[in-house]
Amino acid sequence: MSISPSAYLGPALLGGLPPEVRKPAYARSALQPGIAHIGVGAFHRCHQAEYTDDLLADDFDRWGLVGINIRPPVLAATLGRQDGLYTRLIRQNNEVEARVIGSIVRVVDSQHSAAPALEVLASPDIEMVTMTVTEKGYCHIPSSGALDLDHPDIVHDLANPEAPRSVPGILARALELRMGSHGRPVTLLSCDNIPANGTILGNVVQTFAERRGNGLADWIAANVAFPSAMVDRIAPATTEADIETVEQRFGYRDSAVVVGERFRQWVIENRFAGRVPRWDRIGAAFVDDVTPFEHLKMRVLNGAQTTLSYLGVLGGFEHTSDAMADPLLATFVRRMLTEETLPTLMPVPGISPSAYVEQSLSRLANTAIRHRNHQIATDGSQKIVQRLLNPVSDRLAKGQSIALLSVPVAGWMAYLIKASSRFGRAWQVSDPFAEKIAAIADRVGSDSKSLANAILAVEAIFHPSLAASDVFHANVVTSLDGLLSDDPMAFVRHVCADPTDARLKRPARSA
Repeated sequence: MSISPSAYLGPALLGGLPPEVRKPAYARSALQPGIAHIGVGAFHRCHQAEYTDDLLADDFDRWGLVGINIRPPVLAATLGRQDGLYTRLIRQNNEVEARVIGSIVRVVDSQHSAAPALEVLASPDIEMVTMTVTEKGYCHIPSSGALDLDHPDIVHDLANPEAPRSVPGILARALELRMGSHGRPVTLLSCDNIPANGTILGNVVQTFAERRGNGLADWIAANVAFPSAMVDRIAPATTEADIETVEQRFGYRDSAVVVGERFRQWVIENRFAGRVPRWDRIGAAFVDDVTPFEHLKMRVLNGAQTTLSYLGVLGGFEHTSDAMADPLLATFVRRMLTEETLPTLMPVPGISPSAYVEQSLSRLANTAIRHRNHQIATDGSQKIVQRLLNPVSDRLAKGQSIALLSVPVAGWMAYLIKASSRFGRAWQVSDPFAEKIAAIADRVGSDSKSLANAILAVEAIFHPSLAASDVFHANVVTSLDGLLSDDPMAFVRHVCADPTDARLKRPARSA
């Protein structure tokens, strides 16, 4: 059967797809919802939805996914029009592998009102709720993990609990509706890059519930589980070129294409309420303690991504793979991980840390994954605690050097500072603390020490005990001065030559 180049992916098209496009290996028409997912972006479609697709092919059960977006983008015009179907491309340098994922049975847009999302989440059919809402979606204080009671959305939701707009508020209201109707238990599973994400999710939801009163917090304690999880697969934002690849190679149009690397990993704390999809049968791992796995991934892979994003932008590189192709940045990030990050890790069963470093850097060098440095740099204030500041604190506690780890910390500062009017708005940034850092730059001026003093005083990011460290302060000031210079890569070169002597060789800065 020939396919019109303008034909859109949908159920009617499945039977006529080219043989090289892998299709759902189960009776999709019989699929019933059992999982709700909040935040249907590229990562979810490359990760949890694919694992679920594998599970349905291995052991068909009532585990269809209902996808919910409470923030843009809307889903109706893409996944909705395609009945939840989409193409997942694997790209490895010159290789392209296509697969249609069928595990999403329905999509729900709930950007303007929480009501559609609440209807799904409160349904007795839903026994598992997963989410990828990014770090800032939890409305928590990054340095402590506590619910930010001053967050505008939390203030709104506590005053209007039946019309919430935050993730904690929506989840608390959904659980309240479940408690008042069928009372069935449910597992809420965070799939975001936050250490102890289940603990943080439980904290923000329980804190919100306690403010509500009416016995909700006690019911949650008895009927809801918040397991932690570590998820891993690089899935950059889809481009028009990716959509055109599907049309040109395979003959159909798919407006919901996602692209990922071949590697994937999912480690889940074995703590559930009620039934659970047996993802462990198709490659996920159910473990007693996720902590060693999440530390390894966040501090090594994500730490490298964050480092390369800031230094990459400062060095004029567009993508992670471009930065990795630069011998200087590749040397710097490898040395940082090997010399300073690895000693902060706890043993991980079955994994060699040094081999994991090399595997991670190889993944980041994949030229087919066009992950923009500005995209990775998004919301950096919500990421640097777990990726950089926690290993910094661990090393300081043991009196060990942080000359390398302090560079990307200062890189985050320089990235936001250079977006301020004082520094000519070098680029557009997206970060909850962007305006605050820009205001600091406008007020303080260009003196690195003054800038560092003011930024380190932001307690939501920098714990007071860390900000008070003379060693940390000195390293950050030195690094910030070097990265704000006319030649930031010269500073990186000096650090690579001798991290302990970098402050003596700072490149010049313009007045």
